[in-house]
Amino acid sequence: MAREDNRRGKRRDRDETPEFADRLVAINRVSKTVKGGKRFGFAALVVIGDQKGRVGFGKGKAKEVPEAIRKATEAAKRKIVRVPLREGRTLHHDMNGRHGAGKVVMRTAPQGTGIIAGGPMRAVFEMLGVQDVVAKSIGSQNPYNMIRATMDGLSKESSPRNVAQRRGKKVSDILPKVDAPAAAAPAEAENAEA
Repeated sequence: MAREDNRRGKRRDRDETPEFADRLVAINRVSKTVKGGKRFGFAALVVIGDQKGRVGFGKGKAKEVPEAIRKATEAAKRKIVRVPLREGRTLHHDMNGRHGAGKVVMRTAPQGTGIIAGGPMRAVFEMLGVQDVVAKSIGSQNPYNMIRATMDGLSKESSPRNVAQRRGKKVSDILPKVDAPAAAAPAEAENAEA
């Protein structure tokens, strides 16, 4: 009995600490036509993340805006995915994502570039914790499609560690040797002096 209470207490503590930041991307007024006229409500699109490599999005509908946002946030928490980041600041490789008519292109960027992305894509990258990325959306400008296309592209992201594990090799076997040019530089300097 005490163990069960202890679990509940931990769960309560975990819910109270806000580990995720959230960003409201879009809010729409929607209507349902019924016999007596129209009933208005609101639809919200929310992106949440811990800014350390986890992100999720959700949508919710309700008669009032705060309730729609709450529902969207709960839906986003259920759909969180982990994305590996290089040096905790950018993507490991370039990738494309697609959903319906929405297409996105995401590219890695050197340090100091910042987030070069529009609207809903920027919200996803900020909540993910990416600091340097260049992204472009092509086709549909619908925020729902853009976010789904971005998440599709991010789901294709794989780190060198994941690739090495799939192939049954070490990370050093997969990555190109970077010290070869550095070793050649002193030899060239000796030849120049002679």
